Amino acid sequence: MKKFPLMRNNILREDLDKVIEHLQLDDPILTNGPIVKEFESAWSKWLGVKYSVFVNSGASANLLSIAILKELYPEGGEIIVPPLTWISDVASVIQNGFTPVFVDIDLNTLGMNPKKIIDSVNSNTRAVFLSHIQGFNALSDNLLNELQKRNIPLIEDVCESHGATYKNKKAGSFGLISNFSFYYAHHMTTIEGGMICTNDEKIYEMARIFRSHGMVREAINQSTKEDWCSKFPELNPEFIFAYPAYNVRNTEIGAILGLNQLKRLDSIVAKRTENFEYFISNLNKDLYFIDFLIEGSSNYAFNIILNKPDDNLVQRLMDKMNQASIEFRRGSAGGGNQVRQPYIQKYIQKNHWKNFPVTDHVHFYGFYIGNFPELNKKEINIILDVLNTI
Repeated sequence: MKKFPLMRNNILREDLDKVIEHLQLDDPILTNGPIVKEFESAWSKWLGVKYSVFVNSGASANLLSIAILKELYPEGGEIIVPPLTWISDVASVIQNGFTPVFVDIDLNTLGMNPKKIIDSVNSNTRAVFLSHIQGFNALSDNLLNELQKRNIPLIEDVCESHGATYKNKKAGSFGLISNFSFYYAHHMTTIEGGMICTNDEKIYEMARIFRSHGMVREAINQSTKEDWCSKFPELNPEFIFAYPAYNVRNTEIGAILGLNQLKRLDSIVAKRTENFEYFISNLNKDLYFIDFLIEGSSNYAFNIILNKPDDNLVQRLMDKMNQASIEFRRGSAGGGNQVRQPYIQKYIQKNHWKNFPVTDHVHFYGFYIGNFPELNKKEINIILDVLNTI
């Protein structure tokens, strides 16, 4: 176990006590049930959207979002995606028959450069799948206005950025669909889990149906059920499968953890941001990039990016972090430049990675290390001393 891990245990005794209390009921419901609905409602209220659907992972939220988009655009087309993100953003696009179009990042936010996104939009663009990377907001007025003007849906991946804001409105409340992850290492956890969020009732109904094998009975709106039943009167209304969908339901146990952790999410966000601001203000600016867009951030990790490419320096940095028992991830989010990964090669031209120099710099000369509420300033100072004296 590293002295400075990426995350310390964020499941508290009080969370486990709530689970135990439920398990001690005479006949507790364990699979998807009323507590899941309660958690979905509480999450929607916290985020500021109308609808949320609890699933078994952030990756499943990504998958269902693009599967729903496929029903809306069965002819396929292009979806703009980031080269610095988790694989499931890009994989979900490929799995649903869309063509991923990569756009390089802005170092200030680690998200896609808004101008480059707009420049990449064309008549074949079906959506922009934008990731808010490691707590930084990646939105801009110009991007939002242009997408609205061109009627291009925005899908927000907020899996690493719970509580990040743009102009005092939470990330994940701007797009047609947004996705969150409650994986163990994230701002709050249901151990494994994710959420799909939207203000669109049709998208909401489809997400509920897609979550559970494509079964129409999962719809909330009675007219949606009646419409399907009238089209297929020969079928049992309880077993009409509208789409070739999935089983990505979560459990009452996950929802109990989510409800209890949601109570302290805002304080977790505040402490992570406080930690990051202290860290970045004391990091050696001669060695490291420090001009991140902190306003509205909900920091997930301490970001370390060398100002200049330097293979000797980056090796010394890794050696010192290992010696000091500091856990790190090279390449930042998702293993660095996705355009270099094996799974994508048959979908892109040879050496396509050369078109993304900013992402590639982070791939080789960028890292993140753990930032979590229990980290104190004394510990942060120890980490800074290691980083600032390589």
